[in-house]
Amino acid sequence: MKLLNKLLISFFCIATILLTANGNAQPIQSNKLGFDWLLTPEKSQAYVRTSADGKELTIGNAMVSRTFRLEPALSTISLKNHMTGEEMLRAASPEGFLTIDGREYPVGGLANQPELAFLKHEWLDQMSPLANAFLLKDYSEGTIEEKIHWARKRWALNKQVPTGKSVTFTLEGQGSAKGITVRITFSAYDHIPVISKQMEVVNHSGKEVCLDAFRLEHLSFAEPDGPYAGDAPWALHAKIHVESDYNCAGQSSHRGTDRTTHWVMDTTFTSQREYNCTTLCMLDVNPSIGPAQRIGVGETFRTFTVWEMLFDTFDHERQGLFQRRFYSTIAPWVTENPIFVHLTSNDPTTVRAMVDQCAETGYEMIILSFGCGLNAEDVSDENIARYKELVDYAHSKGIEMGCYSLLASRHIDNENDCINIQTGEPGGMTFGYSPCICSSWGQTYFSNLEKFIQETGMDCLEHDGSYPGDFCASENHPGHRNFNDSQWNQFYTIANFYHRMCESGVYLNVPDFYFLNGSTKTSIGYKEVNWSLPREMQLLHTRQLNYDCTFERPQSACWSFVPLTQYHGGGEAATIEPLSEHLLEYKTLMFQNYAAGVQACYRGPRLYDTEETKQAVVEIIQWYKKYRNILNSDIIHLRKPDARDWDGILHVNPTEKEKGLAVFYNPLNVPITRTINLPLYYTGLEQTAHIREQEGKSKTYHLDRNYNVQLTVTIPANGYTWYVIE
Repeated sequence: MKLLNKLLISFFCIATILLTANGNAQPIQSNKLGFDWLLTPEKSQAYVRTSADGKELTIGNAMVSRTFRLEPALSTISLKNHMTGEEMLRAASPEGFLTIDGREYPVGGLANQPELAFLKHEWLDQMSPLANAFLLKDYSEGTIEEKIHWARKRWALNKQVPTGKSVTFTLEGQGSAKGITVRITFSAYDHIPVISKQMEVVNHSGKEVCLDAFRLEHLSFAEPDGPYAGDAPWALHAKIHVESDYNCAGQSSHRGTDRTTHWVMDTTFTSQREYNCTTLCMLDVNPSIGPAQRIGVGETFRTFTVWEMLFDTFDHERQGLFQRRFYSTIAPWVTENPIFVHLTSNDPTTVRAMVDQCAETGYEMIILSFGCGLNAEDVSDENIARYKELVDYAHSKGIEMGCYSLLASRHIDNENDCINIQTGEPGGMTFGYSPCICSSWGQTYFSNLEKFIQETGMDCLEHDGSYPGDFCASENHPGHRNFNDSQWNQFYTIANFYHRMCESGVYLNVPDFYFLNGSTKTSIGYKEVNWSLPREMQLLHTRQLNYDCTFERPQSACWSFVPLTQYHGGGEAATIEPLSEHLLEYKTLMFQNYAAGVQACYRGPRLYDTEETKQAVVEIIQWYKKYRNILNSDIIHLRKPDARDWDGILHVNPTEKEKGLAVFYNPLNVPITRTINLPLYYTGLEQTAHIREQEGKSKTYHLDRNYNVQLTVTIPANGYTWYVIE
C-alpha cells in the first residue's frame, strides 16, 4: 500500500502540496518523471547520445535535454522539459552569431523551415545551412570540469564538485571567415535540470581580427499561452531560468544584475498570435556592448558561460527551490556560512579582545569593517606587519580574520575615473563617480589588494562597491582601448581576481551578484536606514527580510545587519549597546537570524559586556552549531511576518538526520495557540514524522495523503518556539 501510494503520488502530482501564506494547500503542475529530483536527485544522470542514423545528437539528463541536428549544419532543434513533457522551441535555431571585423556570421543554423510556429521532424532533411555560417567539422564528448577550484577551507553545506557530461562541437568559418574556428561546449549536469553553454573563438586566419560582438544563444521559443505583446515577457520568463556568469550591476538579486538575457521579437515569425508580431519569443544571450576584443594569430577568445534551467511549475516556492539548488550546485562555495562579527575598530587591544570573545563564544570570523581605519591598499612593510600580527593572533585562537576595501562609488581623479561617453567627463556612473579598474590606478589597486591579503594572511575580503558594470569612454587607460571594450575588460579584471581569491580560500563578502565568479555572500536587502528603526521594529523587519529574500537565493548567500552601535541614525532607540540593557532584543535578533541560517553583520566593538550577555551569545551559537546543517538547508516559507498573527519558516533536508526544523514567532502582546498545517513533503518523509518541541520528547504524527501534519503550537507573547522533525 505504501509503494502504491508513493507511485501514484509521484506519477500524477509530484510535489502537489505547498503551504501558502494563508495556510491552504495549493496544487501545482504535474510531473511526468515518476520521481522528484529535489528529493532523489541521484535518479538523474547526465548523458550524451547520438541518433541511430547519426544525424542528431542529444545532451541532457532525466529532466531536460537539448537536441542538435548535425547535418547539413549544426542547429539546435529541441529543448525538452521532460518534467512536464513540454517542447520549449518552435523552430531550428543557430548556435549564435559572431561579428568579426564588422561582419556578422551565423554559427551553424538551418534555413528554409516552412513554418516557424512549430517544427516537423520530416522538414529537417529539406533544410539547408544559413548563408556564410560556420559549419560543423567534428565533435567530442567529455565530462564537466570544475570552473573554479574552490579551496573548501571552512564549513559548507555542500562541498561536492558538480558532475555531468559535456560535448564540444568544432565549427570552421567559410569565405571571409576562413581560418577562424569556433568551439562550443555544452554541459548537462547530474542531478539538476540545467544545461550550460560556452563558446571559444580560435584565430588561425593569419591576421589579427576583432570580435566586435557575439550572441551566445539565439533560441526560437514557443509562444506563451496568449497573444502577448512585447511588454509582457513574464509569460516566457516563468518557464525557464537563464543566468550567465557575466553579472554585475551593484544589486543583490539576479534580476537586478542580469546583463546578458534578452527576450526579443522575431520579425520572421509572421504567424504568431499577437497581431503586430511583437511577442518576445526569441532568446538572445549576449553583452549589450562589446566585447570588442582583438584576437591575435593563434590566440583564443572565450565567452562567458550561460546556464539554462527549466521549471516544472509556476509555483513561487518550488521555482525558488530550483534556483537555490542551482546556486548550491553550480557555485557550492555559496554554502559556506562562517559565523562572523563586524569590528568597528582596528586598535590592536580592541582587536585582540574581540578575538578572545569570539573564541569564548564560538564565533569563527572577525571582519575589520568599514570605518575601522584599516587601509588594505597600503602595502608598506609597516602596515602589512601590523595586520599580520593581528591575523596571526586570531589564527592562534582558531579565528579567521577579514578586511574591508571600497572599490566603486569613489572619486579618484579625472585621469583614472570612468569617463562618461555623453559628457566626456567623470561622473554619471552607477554610483556617481567611480574609478575605471582598467586605469593605472585600478591596476595598482588590485595588485596592492592581493598583496595585502596574501602577506597578512587575511581569510576574508569584504569588497564594497564592487564593479557594477560601468562603461568608460577614456582612450588613455592601459587596460582597455575605448568605450566598446571597457565593460568586458573591467569585468574580467575583477572576476579573475575573485577566482583567485576563491581558489586560495579567501571568503568574499561582496554586495553584488558575483556568485558564479567566486563570491559567497551579498546583502539580503540593503537599505541603511532600515537598521535605524527602533529596536522593537527591527525585530519584525528582520524576519520580513529573512522570509522575503530567501526564495531565490540560499540563506547562506545572504548577509543581514544588527546595529550593536549606531549605523545610519536612529540614536539610542535603534542600537543594542549597552548589550546587557537590551539583552532581550539582542538575543531575539540573534535567534531570528541564526534560526533562518542568515549571518548578520553584528557591527560593534564587542560581542558581550556582562557574564549574562556572554551566556546568551554562547547559548545561541551552540544551538546554531548543533543544528547547523538543517538550519542552512532549504526554507519552506510558511507565513509571512505581518505583525497581525504568527509567522514562521520550515527548514527541510531529506538527507539529514533532522529532516526538518520549524520556527514559529508571535508578534502579539499575548500568548497564542495555533493549529498549523505543516507541509513535510520536502523532508522526504512518507508515512510518519517524529516531532518534538525544542529539546522535549518526540511525538509521532501520521502524514496525510498530501504529506502534511496538523501541528498545534503555543507561542509566548512577543516570543518564539521551534520544532525538530525526524
